[in-house]
Amino acid sequence: MTVRFLLAFGGAEMAVPDSPNGRSAHEALIGSEAAARLSAAKDKLQRRVPLAKAWLAAMLYWQGHSTAHIARTLRVSDTSVRNMLKDRKG
Repeated sequence: MTVRFLLAFGGAEMAVPDSPNGRSAHEALIGSEAAARLSAAKDKLQRRVPLAKAWLAAMLYWQGHSTAHIARTLRVSDTSVRNMLKDRKG
């Protein structure tokens, strides 16, 4: 779910209402219960959802996606994906 959320909302500001009303895009993706938890913690959140490309590359690779697929999904080069994965391995 985190991967899908970051791919959908990463890199942009996201308005989190005080209480979910069933009309927001993030509520449609994560469900009303998770949206309510997000609303309850909204004062602790940053306004912009992080891109987290290196983490996403690692998770997509772990899920079995190819380097080319990850590059297309994250809109980066295959070389960048390989470097992100190499950097995460240490």
